[in-house]
Amino acid sequence: MAGMIRPVILSGGGGTRLWPLSRSGNPKQFQRLFGEQSLLQATADRCRGAQFHPPLISTGEEQRFFVVDQFEGADVRPDAIFLEPVPRNTAPAIAVAAFWALSRNEDDPLLVMPSDHLIHDKEAFRSAIDAALPGALEGKLLTFGIQPTRPHTGYGYIQAESGGEGVVRKVQRFVEKPDAERAAQFIGEGGYYWNSGIFLFRPSAFVRELKQHAPGVASAVEEAMGKATTDGPFVRPDGQAFAAAENISVDYAVMERSSDVFVVPVDFAWSDVGSWDAVRELLPADEHGNVLKGDVLTLDVSNSLIRSDADVTIAAVGLDHILCIVTHDAMFLAPLDRAQDAKQVVDQLRLRKHARADEPACVHRPWGTYQTMDRGERFQTKRIVVKPGAKLSLQKHHHRSEHWVVVTGTAEVTVGDETRLLQENESTYIPAGTPHRLANPGKVPLHLIEVQCGPYLGEDDIVRLDDQYGRG
Repeated sequence: MAGMIRPVILSGGGGTRLWPLSRSGNPKQFQRLFGEQSLLQATADRCRGAQFHPPLISTGEEQRFFVVDQFEGADVRPDAIFLEPVPRNTAPAIAVAAFWALSRNEDDPLLVMPSDHLIHDKEAFRSAIDAALPGALEGKLLTFGIQPTRPHTGYGYIQAESGGEGVVRKVQRFVEKPDAERAAQFIGEGGYYWNSGIFLFRPSAFVRELKQHAPGVASAVEEAMGKATTDGPFVRPDGQAFAAAENISVDYAVMERSSDVFVVPVDFAWSDVGSWDAVRELLPADEHGNVLKGDVLTLDVSNSLIRSDADVTIAAVGLDHILCIVTHDAMFLAPLDRAQDAKQVVDQLRLRKHARADEPACVHRPWGTYQTMDRGERFQTKRIVVKPGAKLSLQKHHHRSEHWVVVTGTAEVTVGDETRLLQENESTYIPAGTPHRLANPGKVPLHLIEVQCGPYLGEDDIVRLDDQYGRG
């Protein structure tokens, strides 16, 4: 079909500015911040239809099962999920998709999108793509510039040359995030647009420019993809070759250096959802200017964002311009105008090697999820959910015993040489050192409570004897 487009969704970010809800182990693109869809699901949903191939996803090894769960929930089937061996920024990530397409003799334009941006107006987005498509088919590199609504200092800017064919204009230069004075100057002069980080170009055009302006990246990724391995939808570039690629953004590697870059100015509402104050601006507020979620009670509170994502009641009194985010295991409290400092909080937690800097409260695994509910000396309690038809690895632990209590569903439990079914409110005990396995043979999710007891309860005390997901 003429004019087919291949979506490429970049889903490797950590989203530390939305801590504690977003963490590198469960970043913001997987969160439902603005409704029933996550940001990743909404990104994929913008590219449904006869004009679009199934998407390609770039992510990391640790996030692969989040991606699978998210797309199963959105009824989207990617043609490939690229698992980067090490983080190498957007230029190598896009190069992976380009070399993958060219290896299949496919040169339809790639629509490259971050997974964590918010665009409500799908029709306006499609119209912008239609405007950019002819140039992309000719071998040009197209990007999309957002009409600025204020002198924002958190975005890069694109300066477009005056004139042009229709709405498409040649890029004069890319500008780093400016200070407030320069941002105001840009707005006053006109012809400047926020850099959306969304691109449209043929794989061959991108590789052509990459080889010219960042040949080391091109050769490293080409070798990595030539040695890539495939496991179902997962494509793993060769680790050693990929690690040799420079850690560089597509703007620095190609877009700022190429003379064949054009911009399509657009004026639809857009946000990179880069901080909690941006989240507040994007959600409807009550008559006091507050955005509240969860079990929240306020008295004489105004212009604030207060959110409880746990079984916790928040009572706030006499506050203005306050940010309060509560999850099951952490809280972030700050003046709203210091929302960006969440990143500094994460940096400090990492220096202290604190697990909650990056590990989410609810951990996703290929078979389901688990969440630590309580812990103390020599014990911890977890809530485990196993998908219908899924099973955990056959495993044993050296240092802990476990008690399992079924809450809902049916559990198939193997302990040593015995396998039996447990129904709601039934339980079993697994002594330390005993091989065991948990499976869900039913058609509804299995919920159970696990109580671990012993001198060491770390997740690294797992010896996997058999695992259908290929984990050691």
